[in-house]
Amino acid sequence: MITHGKNIKIFTGNSHPGLAKEIADILGMEVGKSKVSTFSDGEISVDINETVRGRDVFVIQSTNNPVNDNLMEILIMIDAFKRASAGRITAVMPYYGYARQDRKAKARDPITAKLVADILTAAGADRVLTMDLHASQIQGYFNIPLDNLLGVPILARYFVENGFDNREDVVVVSPDLGSVTRARKFADKLHTQIAIIDKRRPKANVCEVMNIIGDIKDKTVILVDDMIDTAGTITNGANSLIERGAKEVYACCSHAVLSGPAIERIENSSIKELVMLNTINLPQEKMLDKFKVLSVAPVFAEAIRRIYEDISVSKLFDDIQVDKLLQE
Repeated sequence: MITHGKNIKIFTGNSHPGLAKEIADILGMEVGKSKVSTFSDGEISVDINETVRGRDVFVIQSTNNPVNDNLMEILIMIDAFKRASAGRITAVMPYYGYARQDRKAKARDPITAKLVADILTAAGADRVLTMDLHASQIQGYFNIPLDNLLGVPILARYFVENGFDNREDVVVVSPDLGSVTRARKFADKLHTQIAIIDKRRPKANVCEVMNIIGDIKDKTVILVDDMIDTAGTITNGANSLIERGAKEVYACCSHAVLSGPAIERIENSSIKELVMLNTINLPQEKMLDKFKVLSVAPVFAEAIRRIYEDISVSKLFDDIQVDKLLQE
């Protein structure tokens, strides 16, 4: 709990007020008084209804769907705080939108992840706090401090608590070659082996499983990814694993984007349970019985406390420290 909270303020946009309140409650604070609405023509209106002069301001806002509205909300809020003489402004973005546009994949492609970094800085953000960036090099797009928290310890802890660790019949599977490092770290926490799905993408949001690298026959499989968008990758992978002899398939992710046909695909897939973090607010109408949502609030609250008190955030990359936070 922050006992000298007179110098810190937590505000939220409309993307995830529930998470903001949860974080504020852990810190023993109230969410700042503000209102983010729209004019009749769709322009965003921001009203900050308490002083922020000289304060350490944290703005909690994920940039998920509607991406552009949520992004504009945090930009305008940052600008409002800057013009109101806030001492320091930290953009707390549990989910960083546009992160998949991190490089030029073909001629004349934009690098929108870098553009968003530039816009946040230009708006007046002094620091960014996020979780599981889709591409780690995005950290280098910023000329201000960025802390990229890890979701794997939270997800892995859930599976350890449910008896999946130190079992020879459990295999952690990477849904593609790009997620192998994440899968390896997850497997190390469960003390088990990994396998890899070799896939190709004939076009955006479409994937085809070509091969399975590793032994998954008669195994309980855990698919690990950073985000699930249309769920094509994760569901095709799960179904292919069952077809190739896996006993049952679990899946987990940090960011449940779940757009388009995702819910229907997951519901009709071979996935027994999908464990996700609440970096994105999942509407009740999208909830399925096979979904399990874990909170990132304790980790973000501790990160905010450490940033405010100017002490190291690196401790939050330590499994023992994360376990202690989650137990509290």
